[in-house]
Amino acid sequence: MKKVYYDASLALLTERLLRYESTFVMKKEREIMAIFTGSAVAIVTPFNEDGSVNYEQLKSLVEYHISHKTDAIVICGTTGESSTLTEEEHSEVIKKCIEYVNKRVPVIAGTGSNCTETAIKLSKEAQEHGADALLVVTPYYNKATQNGLIQHYTMIAEAVDIPIIMYNVPGRTGCNIAPATAAKLAKEVKNIVAIKEASGNISQVAKLAQLAGDSLDIYSGNDDQVVPLLSLGGKGVISVTANIIPEDTHDMVQKYLDGDVAGSLALQLKAIDLCDAMFCEVNPIPVKKAVELAGLCNGYVRMPMTEAEPASVEKIKKAMVEYGIELA
Repeated sequence: MKKVYYDASLALLTERLLRYESTFVMKKEREIMAIFTGSAVAIVTPFNEDGSVNYEQLKSLVEYHISHKTDAIVICGTTGESSTLTEEEHSEVIKKCIEYVNKRVPVIAGTGSNCTETAIKLSKEAQEHGADALLVVTPYYNKATQNGLIQHYTMIAEAVDIPIIMYNVPGRTGCNIAPATAAKLAKEVKNIVAIKEASGNISQVAKLAQLAGDSLDIYSGNDDQVVPLLSLGGKGVISVTANIIPEDTHDMVQKYLDGDVAGSLALQLKAIDLCDAMFCEVNPIPVKKAVELAGLCNGYVRMPMTEAEPASVEKIKKAMVEYGIELA
């Protein structure tokens, strides 16, 4: 009887050790798969006057950001007008961006869709092109239940081998990822490693940080809330405003991570009016005008986006000049 009891105890101990080892390995894998710290620009997609993609200007923008401290590039996100790119254009823009970057910084491809099958297709193509990670927005218009979100993200993650950043922007999609849902996905799906949090609800971010712990990297999706999110353990920002102030956006995060909270806060507060101007109309209308005013690329947008209203243009100009940005 003693030997049986000893064998059973040994088996139980072995099982617990194996479970601990599995958890440890998973956490190590997550550490290895960490995508970036700092500032990732949600880069605009330049168009020609006829609406076609201007790849020469995209290449120029990539060089500009790499030379101005941008830590990663998000291509074909909301700011990149992915919703009005055809699937063929979407894939080609990602492919070209990856080629232009040439592994100098991580490239994160926006591959979300309100159709799970389409998101899987775009995600697999982005992986084939060499994307370092994916940014996957919640299903929009048709939305999803929390259980639907779990299945949606799990199916996409299982179709690829590269890390995934969930994108929570309920103001745009009408669909919120609850903290418990995000934490569950992070803990149970190996390559779901981060979230871009653009709910604007700091209390929700705090709850998420509590529930997810080290299993999920959190990035700010709101340019006016970078420092508050960093204070909750965030790793950085995926930024619209970084299209025109890439160095300061990088420095805002880096100073905080280096312990210079006052310096980080000073940059955050300096940028508040500029951030406000970048959202005086629906994104990306204002930032497209801003990159044009800064001489970085033209500002054409695709319908149903339209040119910024004259009053908005004046507000954008004023904010840029007061910030210290030289207009072209």
